[in-house]
Order: sequence, then structure tokens, then C-alpha cells
Amino acid sequence: MPQTSRSHLVLIPSYNPGPGVVATVQAARAQWSPVWVVVDGSTDGTAELLQSMAANDPELHVLVLPRNQGKGSAVLAGIEAAAAQGYTHALTMDSDGQHPADLIPSFMATSMAEPRAMVLGKPVFGPEAPALRVNGRKVSNGWANLETLWMGVGDSLYGFRVYPIAPLAKIMRRHRFMRRFDFDPEAVVRLCWAGVRPINVDAPVRYLSAEEGGVSHFKYLRDNALLSWMHARLFLGFLLRLPLLLVRRVFPGWLPASR
Repeated sequence: MPQTSRSHLVLIPSYNPGPGVVATVQAARAQWSPVWVVVDGSTDGTAELLQSMAANDPELHVLVLPRNQGKGSAVLAGIEAAAAQGYTHALTMDSDGQHPADLIPSFMATSMAEPRAMVLGKPVFGPEAPALRVNGRKVSNGWANLETLWMGVGDSLYGFRVYPIAPLAKIMRRHRFMRRFDFDPEAVVRLCWAGVRPINVDAPVRYLSAEEGGVSHFKYLRDNALLSWMHARLFLGFLLRLPLLLVRRVFPGWLPASR
């Protein structure tokens, strides 16, 4: 039986994932209640498929956005709706089957033991993982660790995480960025600036082939340009916050959270 919580939910942003999303949602539901899916303007028929599943499962909630707005926007819509119903934490996972649903209970338990922290999945790659993707993320990780004064971000891009909803929603309302592919790394940096401690937990990641139903919306030039612009902005923000971050590292708790 899946574990049930009224403080922690699983949140799955979804955009044109193909029929494989059914297995992803079923795997999540086998581990946890409730599971929410935010359909981000999908045009592949999966919104109707998920709504049909939800009609027979009171612990599965499907929120459909009228048009594609990006992963960050989908997560924001989900956490705002969840907060309105009293939820305090959300475990985000991708809808394409890459993330390990069997680790949901252990990630949630870590979050419940340390509710003021964020629990970050640290990817363990299999041999099928594209070398370009594996090595390319090291650049983003290096920048994220510099921008947070090495607070301990194990991986800035892996989206299998448990976020405390209140600080994340507050940050996202204050900033018009972090709405698309830039969501995961910018969220973790800004949460670190706000004093939310990262806890890293190893988690496998699967790169599914097209034959296995794998779907990727990653565009190498477009998304790397977006990440470059994001880190340029974050580095400027880091320089402005550097004195506060240095003092907070030396004297934890002396300074208010930096946004």
C-alpha cells in the first residue's frame, strides 16, 4: 500500500510525455498518496488519459494548464494549488520515467525529518546516459556551487527533489525567470541564498531510448543558452550578496535569509 501524507505530495509536471506517462504515474501512486500531475499544455492526448485515470483514483489529481508555459510555471501552478490545500512540501519528478519512483518514500522520510531543508537527488548514471549530457552538467554544477559558496549542491539539474513549498513559492513570485528549463538550477541556488539547506541523496537516473518510449524536449543550443543567461544573472546576484553570504557561512544564523 502507498504511504499517505497530508503535508507531502508528489508533483509531476508533464508536457507531451507520450503514453509512458501512465507507467510513471502508476509507479508514483504505488509508493505515495497523493500524486498530482500538472499537464503543461500537452497536445499529445495525455491530459485526457490522465484525467481518465484520476476519475477512478481520488488520490490522483490532474491540473491542466491551457497552454505550454514551461516546467517552472507548471511547478509553480502545482505548489500554489497544493499550498492552498495545506500541503507544505512537494517531491518533484519527471513524467517520462527517468526518475526512481521506488525512492519516493525514503526522500519523503528525509524531508519529514528535516522539514526546513530541501532534499536533492544526486544522479547515479547508467551506461546508457549520453556523455554529452553527463559531462555538460558539470559546468552548471560548478557555477551553482560557486554561486552558493559551496553550500553543498550535489547536482543543480536533477529534478527528483523535495522542496519546502513556502520558500520556493515566495522566491518564484518575486522573480519572473525560472519558468522553463532554468527552473531546477535557479531554484536550488535561490533557495540556498534564502537559507534553505540542501541534503543530497543518491538516486539513479534512466535515459530511455525512443524504442523504450523515451521523450526528450532538451534542445542543446537553446537550453544551454538559457542556462548561460541564467548563470550570468545569478553570478551578478551572487556578487551583490557575497558579503552577506560570507558572514552567514562564518556565523550561521546571524543574518536574515538572503533572497
